[in-house]
Amino acid sequence: MSAFWVALGFLTTLPVLRHDLPADALRRAGVWFPVVGLLLGALLAAAAVGLRLVLPAPVAAVLVTVIWVALTGGLHLDGLADCCDGLLPPVARERRLEIMRDPRLGTFGVAGVVLALLLKSTAIATLAPAWPALLLAPLWARWLLLVAAQRPSARPGGMGASMSLAQSPARLAGAALLPLAVTAILGAQQWLLWPAVAGAALAALGVLGLAQRRLGGVTGDVFGAVVEVSEVVFLCVACVRW
Repeated sequence: MSAFWVALGFLTTLPVLRHDLPADALRRAGVWFPVVGLLLGALLAAAAVGLRLVLPAPVAAVLVTVIWVALTGGLHLDGLADCCDGLLPPVARERRLEIMRDPRLGTFGVAGVVLALLLKSTAIATLAPAWPALLLAPLWARWLLLVAAQRPSARPGGMGASMSLAQSPARLAGAALLPLAVTAILGAQQWLLWPAVAGAALAALGVLGLAQRRLGGVTGDVFGAVVEVSEVVFLCVACVRW
């Protein structure tokens, strides 16, 4: 179970039991990422149900978004901001990596974070009920982290290299069983959850493709952007009016 505590401590701000951190800790913890995503989703779904009992939908949605950021410590938002600053401007590859290492936030980063939070809170307010999408969005986003970790690292020695899981396709497919099972159960009542999964996956592949073209691989910031972008797209597709 030490790998589970590593995954929980890395992906959330929840208190964890003491555990050793060997050199391949994140690599071994990767198989637990979907489980941590399901735990996050369950907490967010419970918060959404409880808050909507006593507050208007827009206020409850903003508070759920605040809880979401608090539970993850803004880890993925930081990656999204750095990726917006580094991947979007027309600069050379080496300059992009320098920008993404810089702790200062630029215009692209601010815009990316603000838009992501606005889209999340607005989508949560629109969804009725919101809890199925809130349960699934973090779950699928953490599985997509495993997909992202299969890409080559753009910066040797960085987080992208330490999270390289080098898992076989069979193990990656095995890790998808949990999100697929939960989606099958909930999707029987809300069929839009399946297009939301497809949209989130395509969005993640788009981020990875952009990072491959402009960086030559992935970094820890790219992982954060994959999570945030896939979650936003999942929520937005889930509230499409057909």
